[in-house]
Amino acid sequence: MTTAEMSRSTLLRPRLLGRATVNLVVALSVLYTVLPALWLVLASTKTRDALFSSNILSFSDFSLVQNVKDLFRMDGGLYSRWYGNSLLYAVLGAAIGAMISVACGYAFDKYHFRHKEKLFGLVLAAVMVPQTVLALPLYLFASATGVVNTFWSVFIPVLFNPFGVYLGRIFAQGYVPNEVLEAARVDGAGELTTYVRVALRMLGPGLITVFLFQLTAIWNNFFLPMVMLSNQKLYPVSLGLFQWNSQATVSPEYYPVVIMGSLLAVLPLVLAFLFLQRFWRSGLTAGAVK
Repeated sequence: MTTAEMSRSTLLRPRLLGRATVNLVVALSVLYTVLPALWLVLASTKTRDALFSSNILSFSDFSLVQNVKDLFRMDGGLYSRWYGNSLLYAVLGAAIGAMISVACGYAFDKYHFRHKEKLFGLVLAAVMVPQTVLALPLYLFASATGVVNTFWSVFIPVLFNPFGVYLGRIFAQGYVPNEVLEAARVDGAGELTTYVRVALRMLGPGLITVFLFQLTAIWNNFFLPMVMLSNQKLYPVSLGLFQWNSQATVSPEYYPVVIMGSLLAVLPLVLAFLFLQRFWRSGLTAGAVK
């Protein structure tokens, strides 16, 4: 072996070792992500007795159709009500919340008013506050206004998201040039018309991105409904499945329906990301290139 070949081999070894390490880390990450999802899919097809056997990852003891029927029959069909509640809370709340967040972010970026940066600093500080810390103050406000254990006690708080306001300002900076707004104003358009007909169309990808963030957060929201609600008919899916899972310790027939319900509960988020991923990708790159 010549000197040149030896030096080339010496240089290739660290590079190959680095690639092997990266591939190993990626493979472990994929395995860590896929295995729980695979377990959920396979467990949702099992009977109650098969769930406690050692061959849970096998394709035997198939009972998918029966589990679906049991899920929607359990406790008088409560799961359908919970699912509808979650769709209403999440989809409507995310849509309105995204509009509010983007409008606030647009105002912070395009308008000049007193203490603007200080107020925006408060918004950034609110991003760091855990939602569980706000649950008790929100409950006290709801109790004072008489809306505890109602639809509004869960719906109104999710409309306002500090992180969405921050993203709205970033998107306004990246997507809406000031020159376009000035041209619209010169043509005689008012501020509201300029925002709705000009800026909001440019903010489409950013609006979808904020919507997806809000949708995920509201759909997975658990602690706020648990604090606010005592009426089972107002429960979202997350809180309803938690209640069933607690009852499963004394009534094992709840285990198959809880697993099947968990599988169906993730479908709206998966479908939302699949259908809106094009806007999601373009929205995440807003402002990345100047």
